[in-house]
Amino acid sequence: MTTKFNSNKTSVMKKLYFILLVVLPGFCFSQNAEEKLKELKIELPTAQTPKANYVNAVRVGNLLFLAGKGPTHPDGTNTTGKVGVDLTVEQGYEAARLTGINQLAVLKAELGDLNKVKRIVKVLGMINSSPEFTEHSKVMNGYSDLMVQVFGEKGKHARSSVGMCSLPFGIAVEVEMVVEVED
Repeated sequence: MTTKFNSNKTSVMKKLYFILLVVLPGFCFSQNAEEKLKELKIELPTAQTPKANYVNAVRVGNLLFLAGKGPTHPDGTNTTGKVGVDLTVEQGYEAARLTGINQLAVLKAELGDLNKVKRIVKVLGMINSSPEFTEHSKVMNGYSDLMVQVFGEKGKHARSSVGMCSLPFGIAVEVEMVVEVED
């Protein structure tokens, strides 16, 4: 009887140690987004100024709604064309990733510190593509993968990936985002 009790006690203690050493630190120490950008060697550009009568972001309570941005390079040029016609899925992925970097620049400009992001909530990805193209989600993974790399678990989000017959200025990708931020 004592042996069985000691065996159960040992089993419970092992589980407790596992929780304390492996699980709990993940909850206590969230990923530092600013440090992660440095580690990934990503330098954020200056947030783009809207080209029409809108703003980059609107805050309602602790939600920040970001206007659509596209794959604008630091020199001001855009990745343009239809994915699946003019661009490969891989080039579309890179365009979506670049769009994510541009959205991070907007977040940084709005919040001052990316560590104020509590959660990436919702992403709407619009892919400039032909009607026959069906790999929108593979393209948008470029954006989603970046958010998870930068924010860890807080970067996982709900997402829609849709095809469009055209996008402004012929850009390959446009993405809107909703972010929960610290009060």
